[in-house]
Amino acid sequence: MAFDFKKDSKYFYSPKTKPEIITVPVANFIAVQGKGNPNEPEGEYKCALNVLYSLAYTLKMSYKTDYRIEGFFEYVVPPLEGFWWTENSVEVDFSNKSAFQWISAIRLPDFVQKKDFDWAVSVVTQKKGIDCSKAEFMRIDEGLVAQILHIGPYNNEPETIARLNHFVVDNGYENDINFNRHHHEIYLSDPIKCNPEKIKTIIRHPIKKK
Repeated sequence: MAFDFKKDSKYFYSPKTKPEIITVPVANFIAVQGKGNPNEPEGEYKCALNVLYSLAYTLKMSYKTDYRIEGFFEYVVPPLEGFWWTENSVEVDFSNKSAFQWISAIRLPDFVQKKDFDWAVSVVTQKKGIDCSKAEFMRIDEGLVAQILHIGPYNNEPETIARLNHFVVDNGYENDINFNRHHHEIYLSDPIKCNPEKIKTIIRHPIKKK
């Protein structure tokens, strides 16, 4: 059976609707940075997702090619993640999506290294004609965070974030959102197939002791 991050690392991918504090280990990602409203049909965000998934599945299926990744084992592509802020601010202004700045990312197994990422970029560029120039092999160290499961439309996230922020303060911490540590979301549901009221999204905020 293929390795599945969501099942093997439930501590990080199966939070409850009650806030909690965890420490997230360093992990490798395919990432694309961009800006603008993610709902624009032809916007940067939609293009970024095409690049991310093309690279992610090329790496996942590499064992069916002549290319060999050292230590490879079959795995399920992890859920899409996003790090968000607003232009000229570390906070996220949900009322002004056109000013969004973001890093969209998909986690990689530890055995995937930069050289393997470069191979995938070459394959996707040459065989699929997709421009992967904005894709990066990114190592992210989140560290100490508070997280909560949000259930419902993305536009209702501020209510859940308020609960998370109150929990952080009540437990002797404070938000540590800055230009290096961002509001973080992990998308457990497909918004196209899922009822908006049942969409599941993990929300994480970097924190530090007061």
